[in-house]
Amino acid sequence: MRTLLVLICSLALASFALSAEEGKGKKKEEPKKKAAHAGQVSQPAGKGPGKPTAVGHPAGGHGPSEAGKPSEVGKAKITGKPTGAGKPTTVGKPSGVGKAKIAGKPTGAGKPAVAGGPAGKKFQAQHFNLPSKPSATITSTKFQANRRIQGSQSWQGSNYTVFRNYTSQWHDRTWWSSHYSRIVFVFGGWYYWDADYWYPAWGYDPGYSYYPYDGPIYGYHNLPPDQVIANAQAALQQQGYYRGQVDGLLGPLTRAAVADYQRDHGLYITSAIDRPTLSSLGLA
Repeated sequence: MRTLLVLICSLALASFALSAEEGKGKKKEEPKKKAAHAGQVSQPAGKGPGKPTAVGHPAGGHGPSEAGKPSEVGKAKITGKPTGAGKPTTVGKPSGVGKAKIAGKPTGAGKPAVAGGPAGKKFQAQHFNLPSKPSATITSTKFQANRRIQGSQSWQGSNYTVFRNYTSQWHDRTWWSSHYSRIVFVFGGWYYWDADYWYPAWGYDPGYSYYPYDGPIYGYHNLPPDQVIANAQAALQQQGYYRGQVDGLLGPLTRAAVADYQRDHGLYITSAIDRPTLSSLGLA
């Protein structure tokens, strides 16, 4: 009986000792568990407890967050290719500002246009109301037998044959009428027609021998000499060469304008109404 009691007491003591040891073990493990979860963040309301938000995981991601890496602080962000901000926008090459225009090649502003040239328009012949009496300001030339046109021998080409061959002639009315079928009276003088040119008919009527110019005048459109001269004056006026009155007289002012036009257009300076000049003016 005593032996059984001793055995029961021994078992009880052993059980108590075992329980005490287990209690000590649990108390030692609790700090470790608490230390293991010290980095846990308290769960916000509305989410189930026990699933702490992982500090190392970004929301919605599965890989580890790069919290340990600085978010590119200290490293210049490459925002793409610069839009030329650091590069000067070719200020040194202005768009034509620094380049001087070539002023040595004028665009023909000071040179009259050739009205009768290939691209020019034809000058329409007009009929002008002209005075019927000689001009008091323009004197008539004096007759000189066998007079030739000065400088005409150097004018080459068939267009200037009449100028090279012209000589002043004095004949009476009968002689002129028997040699030429067309003779007209203009401004106090008589003119005969021969091979597209008008010439002074010296002596046809001695009382009417007013000739501002002694030489051939090229005729066109079947016009009398005064209308031919008047149209030439109007064409020269248009181009700024002649500034006098359109009077149908080939006086000094008109002859000077014709000479200037011929000089500017590379023609022989005849100072007369010849075929090349009228053609250049767009008349013939």
